[in-house]
Amino acid sequence: MGILDGRVALVTGASRGIGEFIARRLAMDGAAVAVSARTVNPEDHQLPGTISATAQAINDAGGKAVAIRTDLSQQADRQNLIEETQTQLGPIDILVNNAAVTFFQPVDGFPEKRFRLMFEVQVRAPFELAQAVIPGMKERGKGWICNISSKAAIHPQPGAGRRAGGGTVYGMCKAALERFTTGLAAELYEDNIAVNVLSPTQVVATPGVKFHRLIPEGQEDRAEGEEWMAEAVHVLCSGEPKQLTGRIAYSQEICKEFDRTPVQMEGAKA
Repeated sequence: MGILDGRVALVTGASRGIGEFIARRLAMDGAAVAVSARTVNPEDHQLPGTISATAQAINDAGGKAVAIRTDLSQQADRQNLIEETQTQLGPIDILVNNAAVTFFQPVDGFPEKRFRLMFEVQVRAPFELAQAVIPGMKERGKGWICNISSKAAIHPQPGAGRRAGGGTVYGMCKAALERFTTGLAAELYEDNIAVNVLSPTQVVATPGVKFHRLIPEGQEDRAEGEEWMAEAVHVLCSGEPKQLTGRIAYSQEICKEFDRTPVQMEGAKA
């Protein structure tokens, strides 16, 4: 019996990395978890990790999880994700919008197709999924929504020798997600629904980060383990909604504020 026993959580982008660890952490404390992503089988993606493996790990550990293949760029898939989660597990109490599709290249050569795809997955999808779960949360008198952001949302300072590294569109998406979070938190305060946004304190050495070579050579030991984000999401999605909402939060700071030590899981960075 954990403090999330009886709750249903939906975690997007849960085939690997931060999303996988979030799903496993919520399940450890009793939540039934729906994990979604496009990667169902190993051959579906060049990076390691699948939603089938995430769900299997949770079920093998005595928890409850279902894997639902979802392409969040498609509205029909977004709708199906909500319907399937509710059919298989029940009404959704916790929504974690973690999924992202990211391309790094300068604005002057950024293709429209990639621009639209990034906003569809990182901004429009969290908006629609939140719209879908809010009525049920209002009806039950409680709920938690956590959006996953990045320090890329912080405005960069121009100057001689400084370049943004092609992350402008990514930063736009995350900045929009943060403003959506605080606005929605204000709207839903009286409904007892917490809405927060969380970023890593330091870059997380996920498979995607390693693939894009986003950790400078020689600084690998400064990377943050996925378990910090997982523990911070647990904090934000288990407290009293009116007491912890509207935060633009950072993983290690939230854990320190609430005197939490991340639970170590298999595959976590030491």
